[in-house]
Amino acid sequence: MKRNGRFGFSLERWWSIVLKEFLQLRRDRVTFGMIVGLPIMQLLLFGFAINTDPRHLPTAVIAADQSEFTRSFIASMENSTYFRMVGTLPDEHAGREALMKGTVQFVVSIPPDFTRKLLRGERPALLVEADATDPSATGAAIAALAQLPFSVARTDLKGSLAPLAGGKAPFDVQVQRLYNPEGITQYNIIPGLMGVILTMTMVMMTGLAMTRERERGTMENLLATPVKPIEVMTGKIVPYIFIGLIQSTIVLIAARWVFQVPFFGSVLVLYMAALLFIAANLTVGITLSSLAQNQLQAMQLTFFYFLPNILLSGFMFPFAGMPGWAQAIGNILPMTYFHRIIRGILLKGNGWTELWPNVWPMALFIVVVMAIAVRFYRRTLD
Repeated sequence: MKRNGRFGFSLERWWSIVLKEFLQLRRDRVTFGMIVGLPIMQLLLFGFAINTDPRHLPTAVIAADQSEFTRSFIASMENSTYFRMVGTLPDEHAGREALMKGTVQFVVSIPPDFTRKLLRGERPALLVEADATDPSATGAAIAALAQLPFSVARTDLKGSLAPLAGGKAPFDVQVQRLYNPEGITQYNIIPGLMGVILTMTMVMMTGLAMTRERERGTMENLLATPVKPIEVMTGKIVPYIFIGLIQSTIVLIAARWVFQVPFFGSVLVLYMAALLFIAANLTVGITLSSLAQNQLQAMQLTFFYFLPNILLSGFMFPFAGMPGWAQAIGNILPMTYFHRIIRGILLKGNGWTELWPNVWPMALFIVVVMAIAVRFYRRTLD
């Protein structure tokens, strides 16, 4: 039997198949873009955006006593590079409110008699309250606080005050970890999983559903009906809304009864926030399906969208540790806001007042992406 015969291996036929595949890849712009785009995205995200040792965490001060010693302590906090002073607060209530809203990561409370007790050698205490919902974001900063009193002693306790800088620290720094005092990782990861699961399933299922109709030719039936693009899209997403609510319920049950994650907020508020997040992901899925020509492209675009969501939203890595450009990208993604919302409801008991700064960006995202989806859908119909 000849090597290049009918039943043998033909290099010419084999090379023709190879050329055909290269031609198809060149014509498939989405796949070709993924070949180049995914490695570049991963290099940028893992090389520059991911940081497991966050610094310059926003910190506020409640200063009931101001002296050279308190100012030296605040300066030492900033010099450690773990803390970034963003302003002062009038009282403890304002500090707790700022921590609940997530506008600051730490609140430093200086008592009114701090300097007087320090000069008397009574070893007064400062209180540092930390938003410990994400233990990895605050762990290193809290550890750095232990050395700061010695830094103040070396700087300010000289001359006649030198005896105060003996073996022990001249004052104590008491750290209070709020919302997750034991630093349990599941309290942070499990609520975030709801956002991850909803993003993957809602975007993929919606994208595949739309492209499946185009591949099977059933889209032509829709063209023959007197329906508007907005009617088609909203009608198609309703079943997936119920699917998303079922998935949310499964995660919540597991979080509460399997992983013992506390639940301090309102169930109604949580489901309303989940409904808003589901709608945001469904609009993304519709938009990606309008760009994709087939189901393979829809899955590729879904993964391309999902990767920055899981890396830049604060789910896997502390959001505060990312550079400014990565945070800017993360602030566009609805998963970033949903993680803050779901953790705030479960661990902090947040209501609409505290959640609003994270609710309106998701609502705006839905409006903008839906407008883009309608435009691309009309172009697809044409």
